Amino acid sequence: MIVGIAVIFGLLIGSFLNVVIYRVPNHQSIVWPASHCPACKAAIAPRDNIPIVSYILLRGRCRNCGTHISARYPAVEALTGILFGIAAYEFGLSLRIVSALVLIAVLIVLSGTDLDHRLLPNVIVGPAALIGFILSVIESPSWWWIYLVSAVGVAGFLFVLALVYPGGMGMGDVKMGGMLGTFLGPYAALAVFLGALCGALIGGLLMAAGRIRRRSALPFGVFMAVGGIVALFVGPGLWQAYLRLIGGA
Repeated sequence: MIVGIAVIFGLLIGSFLNVVIYRVPNHQSIVWPASHCPACKAAIAPRDNIPIVSYILLRGRCRNCGTHISARYPAVEALTGILFGIAAYEFGLSLRIVSALVLIAVLIVLSGTDLDHRLLPNVIVGPAALIGFILSVIESPSWWWIYLVSAVGVAGFLFVLALVYPGGMGMGDVKMGGMLGTFLGPYAALAVFLGALCGALIGGLLMAAGRIRRRSALPFGVFMAVGGIVALFVGPGLWQAYLRLIGGA
């Protein structure tokens, strides 16, 4: 029951996240005006604003002007719904699920803005880091310092990398790493590692296919987001598996 409710809630939130991804980098309000077609500016009717369903019925085009609607919109809605459902299954009705849902939503938004604009907006990362820290302290009051140390440690590590390799990482990535620390604690380091591994694999495949050059910039925030999602759900399990591996070596 809770999983189904979480999926529906995620679909609705995903629709809002699309608004945030589009408007925040363009310095537009996320609450006004109401959702509208970027091409003809016509307001989107409620019947055309049903997550995924409306996109299918409209065949991916605006009802008023026929402009193509990016497939990213239903993709974001579906991804949010799926991840919210997994979070509900994994954490149930607990304080942890609140933190998980907030982190999932933030990482989806940051992935979208990084893909579109190579931008990880401070207006999203900063408040998210504060909210993450508050939720973590509420959930584990006696371990508050671990989240603070994790945030500073991960951000500091990425800051050093940004100084050493200025073309490969920006300050947005540094701040995002710190934000992950407020939500994930020490598992934020795992998220960064998994993100770097994912980025290296994807970058290697794209170079092999001739799609990018060796020094082409990749949206590292997207890969960190993937690592963050993995660390959220299976971080402790991966760490324990690693300890067993080196313990048996």
